[in-house]
Amino acid sequence: MIREKMSASQTPMQEEDVAICQRVYDHICEARHISTAREREELAIQILHFYQHGVKDQRSLERLLL
Repeated sequence: MIREKMSASQTPMQEEDVAICQRVYDHICEARHISTAREREELAIQILHFYQHGVKDQRSLERLLL
């Protein structure tokens, strides 16, 4: 989901950036028991938004989304 949403964004990301976002995505999906496609899509969009606006630390992203 992260790669799919990332390709729609205007800002290119390095593999390390994608890996951080994917780890956050996986952790939040598990922690919040997210199961629907819509919820997963919204989460991916939120993660990319925060990341592209300067929240680049995995723990900081997780705190914002839990």
